[in-house]
Parts: sequence; structure tokens; C-alpha cells
Amino acid sequence: MGFWTLLEGFLLFANALAILNEDRFLAPRGWTLAEMTGPRRNSLKGQVIGLIYAIQFLRLPLILFNIITIIVKLFSG
Repeated sequence: MGFWTLLEGFLLFANALAILNEDRFLAPRGWTLAEMTGPRRNSLKGQVIGLIYAIQFLRLPLILFNIITIIVKLFSG
């Protein structure tokens, strides 16, 4: 398992978090930023919710990383 494989794994994980819909998936389970106020924001659940929203905010760079990964995989095999 090389470094490239590890990067691809992180990219797939980021893609999985980026497609989570707030209305359909996160809100019914209580995983919205509005519910995480005060000291609960520093909990593990608050940190995961912050990570999900940060990845969703950075969708354009994520799309660019996906394109770069596809191009590299096409040329390197």
C-alpha cells in the first residue's frame, strides 16, 4: 500500500462526506450545526459535524482533486 493509495482513500472519504444532504440525512439524526452550540461544539460529535460542513464548503477544490486524480490514473494506468 503506497502513499498514492492512501491519498485516494482520503479522497474517497472526503467525497462520501461531501455528498451528505443536510435536509435528508443530517437533520433527522440531529447532526446540524444549529444544534451544536456552546460546549457541545468541542465534543467528538461536534468535531465530526464541523468536518462534514468544512468538506461541503470546500467542494470546488474537492472537484479539482478528483479531476487531477482521474487524469493521473488515466496516464499512469
